[in-house]
Order: sequence, then C-alpha cells, then structure tokens
Amino acid sequence: MLSELDQQIVLATQAGLPLDPQPYHRIAEQLGIDAKLVQQRIKQMLADGRIRRIAAIPNHYKLGFVANGMSVWNVPDEQVDKLGEIVGKLDYVSHCYRRPRFLPEWPYNLFAMVHGKNREEVNLQVAKIASLLGDADQGHDILFSRRILKKTGMRFNQANDIGKKRN
Repeated sequence: MLSELDQQIVLATQAGLPLDPQPYHRIAEQLGIDAKLVQQRIKQMLADGRIRRIAAIPNHYKLGFVANGMSVWNVPDEQVDKLGEIVGKLDYVSHCYRRPRFLPEWPYNLFAMVHGKNREEVNLQVAKIASLLGDADQGHDILFSRRILKKTGMRFNQANDIGKKRN
C-alpha cells in the first residue's frame, strides 16, 4: 500500500517527469516538499517494485523510424533467457521479451522490437540478429506495425484510485 505522499508522487509523475534539468525539484515544488524526499521516495518505490522503471518512451515515428517490426523467434527454451539478454542489448532493439508458444500455430518464444527508417533497414537488422543467434534460430518472422498505438501505462485519476482493488 502506498503512503499518501507516495500516492501524490505517483499522481504527479504518471504522465511523465517534467521536461526540466531538475525534474524532481519541479515535482517537489508542486507538492510543497523537498526534492531529496521526492528522490528518496521514488528510489524506494523502485527498489520494492511499486514502480517498475523510469524510462524515456520515444515516439519512433516522429524521430523518422517509420518501419517498426516485431521480430519473433523460435529458439530453444533452455537458451531463451540468455539469448534475450544478448538481443535486448542491441542498439536497434527497443525491447525484447519472452512469450509462451502456442503450438502448432505459433512456435515463437522470443520477441524483439526493431526500428528502422524503412523496411529494408529492419530486414537487415533482423538478419544481423539471425546471424548472432546462429543455430539457435529455429525460425523467425517480422510483424511490421501498420499504425502507432498509445504508449502509456495505467493512469489514476486521483489518490483514492491508487488503493482500490480492481476486479
């Protein structure tokens, strides 16, 4: 359960940190508290898992990366975690994760989102991943995006919403 202060911090930051050289100071001013306290509370919520991460979420389309392809891979289950870590560290992969197979229709268990300025660039990057995976690549495909989807997490309207159990 979040304290009242933690709830206020979540509400103040859920739409993103202020675009400011000192974002925690702006949040602190908004809440009428010290910036170090804001940083401590966020650090604690990250440490105990109440906040999963703080990250930039770029709009790839506005940056010119209009060919976005989810590469899906069939790799041995006993290697998927290790291979996912390797693929996830590539500059052109924005996120990489394991998903269950749904045999026989869907043999893929490793997903890696690749962004490029055109489909040819994405195809070349996926070919690099295939080369990196070597024999572990037991088949793959690319699912190209047709439109951008809203990129937000859960949003709360007020502090009372944070503590409510969802059915």
